[in-house]
Amino acid sequence: MRIALLLGLVLLLAPACSSSGDGGLGGLLDAAVGAGNSRDSRIVAGLKEALQVGTRNTVSRTSVVDGYLGNAMIRILLPEQVRPAADMMRRVGLGSQLDNLQTQMNRAAEMAAREATPIFLDAIRGMTIRDARGILEGGETAATEFFRRTTSAPLRARYAPIVEAKMAQVGLARTYADLAGRYNAIPAVPKLRFDLNAYVIDKALDGLFTVLGEEERRIRTDPAARVTELLREVFGQ
Repeated sequence: MRIALLLGLVLLLAPACSSSGDGGLGGLLDAAVGAGNSRDSRIVAGLKEALQVGTRNTVSRTSVVDGYLGNAMIRILLPEQVRPAADMMRRVGLGSQLDNLQTQMNRAAEMAAREATPIFLDAIRGMTIRDARGILEGGETAATEFFRRTTSAPLRARYAPIVEAKMAQVGLARTYADLAGRYNAIPAVPKLRFDLNAYVIDKALDGLFTVLGEEERRIRTDPAARVTELLREVFGQ
């Protein structure tokens, strides 16, 4: 069963492997086959190579224009804490600025997403035999949960200055400060105080893990995604 799951994870990443220039599908299949007959370290090596391609593919999907904004599943919306204030802002003619604020939040996430790659790769390099076994024998998003568990803290720490810089670059911090200032100047309303940077960071990371989980789950559960004979053989049992 372990070798079947490893083959599935390898083939999940076959399209990206074909152009990755670092061993290709043949190398991954060799690692997968060897894992069934040799040391646990061979299993870890094959799985690490597969996950490297998978995380790069996930980052590439989210870091393009509309990677977040054009994907309803991970699109960053105005924070719930801000929405009561947003309703009032729209009534006083600030609707277009609010729409621009939402667009800029997603643009900041898209621009920052590419920075996640080295952190994902660090987690892969640090993977233990126990981690690999957990992924191979785990549920449909076991690899994604491994990344969520091992990269959330370092991603947040290293993401923060990147997101803040990107938000400043696209004018998000300035737009939010202007909107908050206008709203707070309205008499007799609760003052708007909200850490927009932390919100965008959290949502950007949630989006990465969501896309990664979708990719992993698709090959495990969707027969239409089994585009080769071996995939149909492995997952059709």
